Amino acid sequence: MAGDHRSDEVPEPELDGRDMRIGIIAARWNAEITVRLLDGVRRGLREAGVPDDHVSLDWVPGAFELPLAAQMLAESGVVDAVICIGCVIRGETTHYETVAGECAAGITRVQLDTGIPIAFSALTVENLRQAHARSEGVGGHNVGEDGARVVIEMIALDREIAQRSGRSQVGIAP
Repeated sequence: MAGDHRSDEVPEPELDGRDMRIGIIAARWNAEITVRLLDGVRRGLREAGVPDDHVSLDWVPGAFELPLAAQMLAESGVVDAVICIGCVIRGETTHYETVAGECAAGITRVQLDTGIPIAFSALTVENLRQAHARSEGVGGHNVGEDGARVVIEMIALDREIAQRSGRSQVGIAP
């Protein structure tokens, strides 16, 4: 039956990012949290072997601007993947729903339109406590670190499918 598999049957990928180029787009809004996510992204990329000089970092005003910046970077031809980090915390108005929803939808659209993997590592949380819980340091849960693993795995998948099918990969050719 679909979905009826033991966890030991699900393969864990070996993450090797030594020849991958990654762009990070970071939102300045809620910078206290974004900087924690950035630390997680950097930690995850280093663990996967991505050289520091293969990583670029660009800042944007807030989460709403992440999709456009991701599109600019994805279309530039200088990265294999993009990681978007930011934090939207629910307030007393519907602004949260607009920003969080459009950020997620925009990142999805850019990823599908460009074929470049883009990690959605922008937190959408109810309060600062939840944001801290999802942006912990070494040994804790950090969505930025998750995003690093996601893009490394997706680049590798793209390269594997390209090799099997004979097509050129979507990302840049190293």
